[in-house]
Amino acid sequence: MPDALHIGTCSWKFPSWRGVIYSHTAKPDYLREYAQHFDCVEVDQWYWSLFGPDKIALPQPKAVADYAAAVPANFRFGVKLPNALTLTHMPQTAGSASLTPNPNFLSPDLLLTFMQRLEPLHSRLGPLMLQFSYLNLRQMPSQEAFLERLQAFVRHLPEGFIWGIETRNPKYLNPEYFAFLRAHSLAHVFEMGYYMPPIRDVYATCAELLTENIVVRLHGPDWEGMEQRTGQDWSKVVEPRDGDIDALAAVLKDLRGRQRKAWVFVNNHFEGCAPATVRKIERRLAAAG
Repeated sequence: MPDALHIGTCSWKFPSWRGVIYSHTAKPDYLREYAQHFDCVEVDQWYWSLFGPDKIALPQPKAVADYAAAVPANFRFGVKLPNALTLTHMPQTAGSASLTPNPNFLSPDLLLTFMQRLEPLHSRLGPLMLQFSYLNLRQMPSQEAFLERLQAFVRHLPEGFIWGIETRNPKYLNPEYFAFLRAHSLAHVFEMGYYMPPIRDVYATCAELLTENIVVRLHGPDWEGMEQRTGQDWSKVVEPRDGDIDALAAVLKDLRGRQRKAWVFVNNHFEGCAPATVRKIERRLAAAG
């Protein structure tokens, strides 16, 4: 099955990858050099967008055009959509207990504006991901209410793209949720890290319900601790997670047997060096045959 697996990293702008995948020139052309090693990357910089009810940061046209020009035609960008779309309430200030509704939550108009900004990248887009935080009962009264809001929104998703949903609420990972994704041809985004259950365990309960595309994001349980241990030098593995990688390889092998397409995006916080982790995954898969 051609193009059934894409593995890349979460972002690419890391000077400490010099000698890992980048040249030692004074000013490496990071994205262009990155695309010589991997065929996809996750863009998360546009997720951080909500700074006030009427203050939303959207991609700059020049940056979008530059990204498109830096990579070959077969390269794909996985994009996290703005949190202005996925936060139910405005970010709380320190010491504040009140919640202010986000008027942009699941706004079709904001979605359209964002997609217009991405127009130069449209032919190079991989999965477009909506990441929802853990929604407590103050933010969302029930999973049913969440799915109702989401259903009204997904009717506006432009066709011809891969749309994915990531929920950070483990309780939502149930048959109702996966049936909803299947009914609307949405990809589930597996998260390995934070307080989410192991991917292997979730996969065992939902493999039969997954749609054509599956996304995996590898983060790890302790990003603050990893920042301290590495000093933000992301040039080597400092905390191997071979057991997790073996489990992921088994999932990816099973997905291949089911003729599903998988997208894997690796964060430096997972082991300490995302490119090294990608290579480890590739070796595990090659060994598995």
